[in-house]
Amino acid sequence: MIDLIKRYKWWLFGIILLGGVATWLEQWRSHHEHSQDTVILAASRKHGVEPALVKAVVWRESWFDPNAKGTSGEVGLMQIMKDTASDWATAQRFTSFAHHELFDPAKNTDCGAWYLRKLLVRYRNTDNPIVYALAAYNAGPGRVTKWSKGGTITNSVEFLEQMDFPGTKKYVRSVITRYRHYQESFPARQG
Repeated sequence: MIDLIKRYKWWLFGIILLGGVATWLEQWRSHHEHSQDTVILAASRKHGVEPALVKAVVWRESWFDPNAKGTSGEVGLMQIMKDTASDWATAQRFTSFAHHELFDPAKNTDCGAWYLRKLLVRYRNTDNPIVYALAAYNAGPGRVTKWSKGGTITNSVEFLEQMDFPGTKKYVRSVITRYRHYQESFPARQG
């Protein structure tokens, strides 16, 4: 047995090293993925949006990076556009507000959850408001109106199938998949 260990010591060392690296990466990923839970929960409760849905949007939009910047001027955890931020600031009765304030995770998730609630209410008469709200979050409500013709007005499966933006279709599907994943454990069940 000792001869076998001596012969394969570098392979054994490599396996142990890889195991250590894999463990470290998993711990880092888990920490990163839970780094914004407090602000996500606060915004979700304030605006009555499922925490798992808000977290899924944060995951897709910024992968939990509060300093994320998009190519069209969207910023922060939920990649908020300037016009959306202005509407939110007006609705919240902020007397002075600057778009760069949305790099603050609490403000960003508050604005994003507010906007998601607004979209979910807008599409409440559909069979699955989440599909329509996510499409609007990604491509804008005007595009959703364009895509909502005939049976697609209330049938989310038909709506998603006929959507002519592959990127938005992929976005909606990935957020819904992650949302279902988070529904199982976020927020953590007490008890």
